[in-house]
Amino acid sequence: MRILGVDPGSRAAGWALVTFEGPPRLVAAGVLRPATDTPFAVRLLAIYDGLLAVIEREHPDEAAVERVFSGVNPQSLITLGEARGVLLLALARASIPVHEVTPAEIKKTITGTGQAGKEQVRRMVLSLLGSPPGHSRLALDAADAAAAALTHGYQTAAGRRASQPSAAFSTVKPRVGG
Repeated sequence: MRILGVDPGSRAAGWALVTFEGPPRLVAAGVLRPATDTPFAVRLLAIYDGLLAVIEREHPDEAAVERVFSGVNPQSLITLGEARGVLLLALARASIPVHEVTPAEIKKTITGTGQAGKEQVRRMVLSLLGSPPGHSRLALDAADAAAAALTHGYQTAAGRRASQPSAAFSTVKPRVGG
C-alpha cells in the first residue's frame, strides 16, 4: 500500500509518499510552496495543481491528511481551512480515499507523546524511514506529512490484524458427534 501524507498549509503544504510493501519506506517527499507575492486564490490554485502533479507522478493508493486544529488566530484558522479544502478537492478529483488524522494522534503514534514538537517528529520520521531518495534533509512540513502517512499506515495495519481471526481459532475445527 502506498499512502500519501499531506500536511496542509497555504504558504507551504508538505507531502510524503510512504510505502508499506514490506517495512515502511519513504519513497518521495516535498513541499508545495506557491509564490507568496501572488493573490491568495492563485496560491490555492498552485497548491491544487501541485498536489495533482504529485498524485499523477507517485500513484498513491490512499491519503492521510492532517486535521485542522483550533488555533489562537481565527483568520489563520480560516486560511488553513481553505488550503486544506483545496488539498482535499485535489485528492477527491483523483479518486484517492482520504483518511484524517489529528495532530495529537500523529505525535503520539510517531514519538510516543501527543505534545511533541515539529523537530522531534522529524527526528523520529527520519529514524523510522530515513531520508527520501536524493535528499539530504527532510523539510519540517514534509516530515509532518510522512508522519501522517505513517500514522494512518500503522492504524490500518492494526485494524487489519484486529479484524482477522486469531490463528489459533481459525485452525481449530469443531468436533461433531462424540
